[in-house]
Amino acid sequence: MRTDATGALRLLAPLALAVALAACGGTGDMPAPAPIEGLETQVVSTAADGGARAWDGVVEAVREAGLTAQTRGRVAEVLHDVNDRVAAGEVLVRLTAVEQQAGVDAARAQLQLAEATYRRMAGLAENQYVSKMQLDQARAERDAARARLVDAGQQSTYTTIRAPYAGIVSAREVEPGESVGIGQPLMTVFAPDALRIELSVPQSDADAIRADPAARIAFDDGRNVGATDGVVFPAADVATHAVRVRVQLPQLAPAPQPGMTAKVAFPALAGAARPRVPASSLVRRGEVNAVYVLANGRLMLRQLRLGARDGDSVEVIAGLEPGEVIAADPVAAVQALVAARRNEK
Repeated sequence: MRTDATGALRLLAPLALAVALAACGGTGDMPAPAPIEGLETQVVSTAADGGARAWDGVVEAVREAGLTAQTRGRVAEVLHDVNDRVAAGEVLVRLTAVEQQAGVDAARAQLQLAEATYRRMAGLAENQYVSKMQLDQARAERDAARARLVDAGQQSTYTTIRAPYAGIVSAREVEPGESVGIGQPLMTVFAPDALRIELSVPQSDADAIRADPAARIAFDDGRNVGATDGVVFPAADVATHAVRVRVQLPQLAPAPQPGMTAKVAFPALAGAARPRVPASSLVRRGEVNAVYVLANGRLMLRQLRLGARDGDSVEVIAGLEPGEVIAADPVAAVQALVAARRNEK
């Protein structure tokens, strides 16, 4: 039965929108429809939190490492994928080490030769068969050979890429068999136990937040958490004159992904209470959000500007006033509009 109603909403949406726009236009050409019976409605209420002002913020990881190749080679193994939890020091990617091992062997052979040469020079220097300059040159060549061996050994360790700390893999950039060069991205790991949200606020509001940085954060999945650790940057952006604010998130399970957005409200900047509507009453068409409003016996579609969501309740920034009546079910509202249109004929 629900599927049929949804299909009706899709097929009859253009007709309903035309009726709604005519009603919104207030032309007076269309007669008022008969009273709507059997349509569940709801009176718009106001927010109970004093209307704390909210801004969009972006989740960031305090510790996030983009791991890149520090030596050339071919990817031999990729041991973890996106969303995998890894321990500190755990192997993530292995590169082939043929060239690096050859470099180690060559450097070791050069060092052995340099060591032998220096020992011979030292013995000859005791009887003054070689000059001090020649001995110093042999010593320098031996020390340089030692440094080359250390560097070659370090290049060999670069073929094993490990997690810098315990975290979650958020990006995987390579597959086995690929050739990689120095600086090429391999994986990204972030620590979920240390997350924050960064946002920008008008410079006129920065001092109030600096004095009381307590915030409420609302995520798209309905979670609403409090935070008290906030930092207001000391300078404003030259182009926008906005001030950046960082709010430390408490530990959450599951942890929000870096890059996600959330609504951040500051009670210190409370304003007038705003209306709230159930999320189930909203009509969504791309980026447009609307509800069906019942006024003067007419049902009309009205576009809204939405704010933060708290569970099934959504804040309305513009488009509705407290006390107005809306349809609780947009599918039933469309059916009522179609029925009214048929009765007019």
